[in-house]
Amino acid sequence: MAKKILIADDEQNIVISLEFLMKREGFEVVVANDGEEAARRIRSDCPDLVLLDVMMPKKSGFEVCQEIKADPAMAAVRILMLTAKGRDTEVAKGLALGADAYMTKPFSTKELVEKVRGLLGA
Repeated sequence: MAKKILIADDEQNIVISLEFLMKREGFEVVVANDGEEAARRIRSDCPDLVLLDVMMPKKSGFEVCQEIKADPAMAAVRILMLTAKGRDTEVAKGLALGADAYMTKPFSTKELVEKVRGLLGA
């Protein structure tokens, strides 16, 4: 059975390219366009991994990450934070809130696929 990945990002061009890339790699993909939808979809769809943008409307990726990691039923969901903000403080904050990994935009697709496979043990 294919691993399920939720892409949570409010930039459509990024969603389209990530969705194409992850499907090409054989993953099942679901999409959320803002933080509230991301939190809802994580609960309803139980993805194996979330590609979570930090800056989104309604709820930030940091808030979503904290909310999901605080819920024991969701603790197994892996979170890879994607952001244009790559300062050490943002990286440290994301990891402190429970993110499993952190990548800054722009990123190489090869590097992203390797990171996703590593997080999923694929």
